[in-house]
Amino acid sequence: MFLAAQIDPVEQDSISETYIIIEGDSIPKKFIGLDEVIVLPNLKLENRKERIRYYILRRKTIKVYPYAKLAAERLVSLQERLDALPKQRQKKKYAKIIQKYIENEFSEELKKLTKTEGQILVKLIHRQTGKTTFKLIKELRSGWRAFWFNSTASLFNISLKREFVPLEVEEDFLIEDILLRAFQNGQLDRQKPAFEIDYYGLNDKWMGKKKSIKK
Repeated sequence: MFLAAQIDPVEQDSISETYIIIEGDSIPKKFIGLDEVIVLPNLKLENRKERIRYYILRRKTIKVYPYAKLAAERLVSLQERLDALPKQRQKKKYAKIIQKYIENEFSEELKKLTKTEGQILVKLIHRQTGKTTFKLIKELRSGWRAFWFNSTASLFNISLKREFVPLEVEEDFLIEDILLRAFQNGQLDRQKPAFEIDYYGLNDKWMGKKKSIKK
């Protein structure tokens, strides 16, 4: 869609300020809101082993992120709908329908994931929802079912209680770096995380640590 804009001075209390008038909008604006753009520094990968590790992690992260994004969208829609229903019986009935829908939507695709892809997905679900997969299952199903899922996943070295903590885990920082670069080049659709993540602080910590070790 083409937007035409003109810059006109608007008189306010004897002080002339510059406003922007967008065609089709009768309200003058002082600024136009734009999506935040983060200038990403070059990621310094010291050797071939680190580069291979990063590229493998990037491939797996880009593969599973859409599932985490979709799960977050479905859960938000579910919660909004449940909040709108007046009776507990209606809430339970609707929740069952959505649970079955989510399972049918995800089950076949999730079975194709490798162990490491499954663990990355668990982390990304926490990034996008603010809740661990274990907690989400517990809220949607019985505690016993959540325990069973966690025990089964643990047999494959996957913990459903795993959180996304890029300040504490270097791999999580690399996942965040991968996501931001994929958002900026249009490879992935951006979805805000459920909590604030300071990328520059993370970069200073992990890349700064490597510089100091090198010295």
